[in-house]
Amino acid sequence: MFVSDALKKRVSTRAFAEKPISEEKLKEIFSQIQRSPSNCNVQPWQTYVVSGEAKDKLKESLCAEVMTGKPPYPEFDWKIRYDGKHRDRQFGSAFTLYDALGIEREDKTGRMMAGLRNWQFFDAPHVVFFTMDRYLGIMGAVDLGIYAQSLALVLAENGLSSCMQGALGQYPGPVREQLGIPESQSILFGMSIGYALEDAPANKAITDRVDLTESVEFVY
Repeated sequence: MFVSDALKKRVSTRAFAEKPISEEKLKEIFSQIQRSPSNCNVQPWQTYVVSGEAKDKLKESLCAEVMTGKPPYPEFDWKIRYDGKHRDRQFGSAFTLYDALGIEREDKTGRMMAGLRNWQFFDAPHVVFFTMDRYLGIMGAVDLGIYAQSLALVLAENGLSSCMQGALGQYPGPVREQLGIPESQSILFGMSIGYALEDAPANKAITDRVDLTESVEFVY
């Protein structure tokens, strides 16, 4: 499979089969993405891959935290308020998902439960948390984004699926406590990974992309 094929195949999967990825395959994939580029080769990623009973326990803790109604308290600035064309694209993405799920705009409960699925990891057998030393700031965040993209593409190459989730950085308390994350590290975001549940309505929500002329200028 070419990289361009993996890029086309990669989508945000929001319903997973119960089948886990073998430990051997997981280690093979994460070994491959160690070749991801980073600024000055600092390789800032400190990655936690949570599976099995540990994953189930963490899911329960996170859902309980979210259901208290406590506002998010991310360790990095996730308080972005999109404006203009970016807000339009955000709304378009939400409409695509809710339309696939058959949830009406007025159905507040349905939307809330759909949002809660983030902290249930969409029933994925594995969840990945991306952390870094907090002093690294924006350059470390750029490196983690590249690393996560590498992971998503290699997963796609192996017939596996993923969903990158900023939501998994919004309630760091239970994650930090259960995984024993050092104070020097902060959680940026997460990713659910596994085998897609092919016929699930949520996985029929495929977002579009703007025309090349809207995002790229070729200067000669």
